[in-house]
Amino acid sequence: MAATTARNYLVTGAGRGIGRGLSRLLLSHGHRVFLLDNNAEELDHTTTVLSSQFKTSNQFRTAHCDLSKPDQIASTVKDAATFFDSKIDVLVNNAAHTAGVGGADVSDMSLDLWNTSLAVNLTAPMLMSQHCLPYLSKSSSRPAGGCIINMSSTRARQSEPANEAYATTKAGLLGLTQSMVVSLAPKGVRVNAILPGWIHVANECKAADEAGQPWEEGLSTADHEWQLTGRVGNVEDVWRAVEYLTECSGVTGSEIVVDGGVTRKMVYPE
Repeated sequence: MAATTARNYLVTGAGRGIGRGLSRLLLSHGHRVFLLDNNAEELDHTTTVLSSQFKTSNQFRTAHCDLSKPDQIASTVKDAATFFDSKIDVLVNNAAHTAGVGGADVSDMSLDLWNTSLAVNLTAPMLMSQHCLPYLSKSSSRPAGGCIINMSSTRARQSEPANEAYATTKAGLLGLTQSMVVSLAPKGVRVNAILPGWIHVANECKAADEAGQPWEEGLSTADHEWQLTGRVGNVEDVWRAVEYLTECSGVTGSEIVVDGGVTRKMVYPE
């Protein structure tokens, strides 16, 4: 079923995982999407897959962009603005450098891992937001501006060993969200954050497509039972949160946790 109002979405990290699944669902509901990613192989494959599903060439566009490079961010946003006729409704800062998840703790973490995590996970969302503002802000012909959705993580609030780089940047993204909420209000731009927990998206990639891998593969009964909702999260859960934050004009500065209730559980040693 098509969306009541078709909107223009710019989604980072859209070549695979949550970003790919989110883009696919947005397209299937009648929105237009500009997908960017730094993984050329995955992005090219996603382009092929989406092209077979959505025949209208004007519905989506993809672009290779290394979010650790400020000049590439600037030029890619210009390309997106051209595609959207200078009107962006929603920026989803979803991309993340995930090598800092269990990669190395502070005792032996390389400066390169730390700096790359900062660049992609925190500096890039700031720059993406900055460059998109001219196309998000309200104007005389646009009484209501667009919105920015920052994809944080439940790891911003709780952690496992060797997560310093990732957890720090995801926590920083919450701080960036709260600051931009106030600063961008005069421009009519709302800013919110989503904190996903375990969202199973192993099927959202080239290798899984080629193998015909179903969503359920790799999940056990115990995995589902660990969630208070009775199942592991899926990309549809994230999509519904994005749609809510997009459509509800009365919400800004909000942090929506999508984690099956796991962070509310009290866990004791067995």
